[in-house]
Amino acid sequence: MPDIHKVSVALTGEQVEFLRTVVKGGEYATTSEAVREALRDWRWKKEVRGEELRQLRESWHEGKASGRAVPVEMSKLREKARARSKKSAARTA
Repeated sequence: MPDIHKVSVALTGEQVEFLRTVVKGGEYATTSEAVREALRDWRWKKEVRGEELRQLRESWHEGKASGRAVPVEMSKLREKARARSKKSAARTA
């Protein structure tokens, strides 16, 4: 069994009521179990956000390294995108 430590936290009445509701509803056996699940979810989301931020920074640096921006004619860009989309759709059909 993992090393368990007891901590005290201050929650709003609404938060406490929510915890009690999910326990009474059978989603969790105890309020502690519900809080541990919330912490696991929070940790997972934090890790995912960190990875997304890392990828965004990498893309930013790749973009900067690719050289100066040049003007783009949007109508031509849309035509190229539509042509790629049609080719892709034809391959999957």
